[in-house]
Amino acid sequence: MKNGYVRLGEDIHYYSVPYTYIGKKVKVLYTSGMVQIYYHYTQIAAHKRSRTKYHYTTDKEHLASQHRFLTEWTPEKFIQEAEQIHEDVAKYISQVLERKAYPEQAYKSCSGILSFARRVGPERLANACRWAENLGQYNYPVIEEILRKQLDQLTPEDEPAAIPSHDNIRGKEYYQ
Repeated sequence: MKNGYVRLGEDIHYYSVPYTYIGKKVKVLYTSGMVQIYYHYTQIAAHKRSRTKYHYTTDKEHLASQHRFLTEWTPEKFIQEAEQIHEDVAKYISQVLERKAYPEQAYKSCSGILSFARRVGPERLANACRWAENLGQYNYPVIEEILRKQLDQLTPEDEPAAIPSHDNIRGKEYYQ
């Protein structure tokens, strides 16, 4: 796979390979306790077998140096960084982490959301997180859209009325 992992289909578990082999065809041999990965009859990786579905087994030595910092990402790290910005941002980041099916997706989403603090400022990010929370949406694109449209700078009184008044609109009295 392009992310540096091979998938053992029987267990639906992912195992890392050295980054120099990304995109190359490898052979996976496995036993009840081990998973071995070969390239041209040369073993390039060996991992203890795990049967935990949709999880990743990573050897830090397999990562390119510029990607090794990704293994240091934890939910606590993102929540702590969010708390330094604003308590509403921390609350929102906690929800993003809880709702994503895969930790890697949640970490990338959180990283992107927190990067808005540098770009637009902590106050706008906190407002955007409140808006997204009210919408019940917990992901990067929602925050990006709120900030792009500057909805975070509106107060609820500035919102347009949901239904405009019109002669053809029947009220609740009509349905009796």
